[in-house]
Amino acid sequence: MDPIVLAGLIVMGLGAGVLGALFGLGGGIIFVPLLMLVFGLAPTEAVAISLIGIIAGSVGASTVFVDKGLSNVRLGLLMEITTAAGAIIGAIVATYLQEWVLMVIFAAIVYISGYRMLRNPEKVVPPSEDSSGRYAFRYSDESNGESIDYEVQHIGGGMALCTVAGMISSMTGVGGGMVKVPLMNIYMHVPMKAASATSSYMIGITAFSGAVTYFLGGQVLLEYAAGVAIGAFLGALVGTSLTRRIDAKHLRKYFSVVVFIMATMVLLQAVGVL
Repeated sequence: MDPIVLAGLIVMGLGAGVLGALFGLGGGIIFVPLLMLVFGLAPTEAVAISLIGIIAGSVGASTVFVDKGLSNVRLGLLMEITTAAGAIIGAIVATYLQEWVLMVIFAAIVYISGYRMLRNPEKVVPPSEDSSGRYAFRYSDESNGESIDYEVQHIGGGMALCTVAGMISSMTGVGGGMVKVPLMNIYMHVPMKAASATSSYMIGITAFSGAVTYFLGGQVLLEYAAGVAIGAFLGALVGTSLTRRIDAKHLRKYFSVVVFIMATMVLLQAVGVL
């Protein structure tokens, strides 16, 4: 492979890895268009390599977030069950709807979620005295040295809504983190840092099953995948360092700005501008 191409893949992975770790979004919205437009790959090849990059970024972020107690592993595994079910349903539904309709629906949901995160202050529910402790968690916020205790709310409703997140992700090909992070933060009252870290953990699990399918089908270009994976892993380590030092209030604002931009890109794709 040309060293310039390899360097470009690593740089792209680095940027996507930083964003993925910061906001729990994965890098599909960055990987897929750039791999097709800049590197000239076919859509299927781009998606396959994107999944490898997402896995590498998730592994890099999770090694830090899980160790620091930011990733809520128990909650992530519960929500991943319904997310996977939703992805299967979404793949079926997508065959009956036009792509632009799916993209418009996705963009609308993301715009509303981002707006609510900007307008509504974060609400963290501390564990109650009569709580069983099953969904009570704690992590240390390194930006201010405080220990944050919280109890996850609306578990059943959150899992049900994650089915919708999985459907949207599957139907549009865009990572469900743009839906799951606001869902955990606004509806389930998971602190922003824990929500984004948990999403980063979940995204890797989701992407793995898809990546295995593409790999067995011989659609993963290994040299390209290696460059993207190296960059994404390193970028995720940088992103985790930034996440731990950014104030949660600022992180919510930055997240909203990023998802507004991504939703706009999806909307422009829907109307044929991009």
